[in-house]
Amino acid sequence: MILTCNSCGKKFVVPDNAITASGRMVQCGSCGNKWKQFPVSNVKKAQSSSRSKKAASSTKPAQQNLQNLKKIKKTAPKKPREISLYSPEYLVKKHGIKIDDTKTIKKVSKKEKEKISFGFYNLLIVFIFLVIALSRILYFSQEFIVANIPASEYYLNYFFESIRNIFEIWKNLVTNY
Repeated sequence: MILTCNSCGKKFVVPDNAITASGRMVQCGSCGNKWKQFPVSNVKKAQSSSRSKKAASSTKPAQQNLQNLKKIKKTAPKKPREISLYSPEYLVKKHGIKIDDTKTIKKVSKKEKEKISFGFYNLLIVFIFLVIALSRILYFSQEFIVANIPASEYYLNYFFESIRNIFEIWKNLVTNY
């Protein structure tokens, strides 16, 4: 079936069984316009029945058409499943049931089912903890390091001054906002 967008006029090819007798909402991939599409054969029947309805001015054919559409809706074919409900892969994925070759059933634990990872926030907490621990170690061993490596005094003072500045900036941000 070929559908034409009401807004931009672009044409699309759609399988005939994709549009049921009750219609289906479709959207143009080009302009994004949405509309309810009925099968082409039903649209032609509806147009011809509306013309005959105006000529005959009776309500019985319209009621019969509605009953026919309801019957067609009930007999629409169902889409077959891609995976069996009883396949081992589906049972493990959906219900956590694992079937061994010996035909024994055992429940898969959540640890086996889910991938174990350390996580971003846990990694961030560990990183912050290590930075604080290293800076405290440097602070308490500052005199020993300067006594053995005199050139490092300038760098250590600059490092601790930068840390103090960062704390002051954060403290001002928190107190002002």
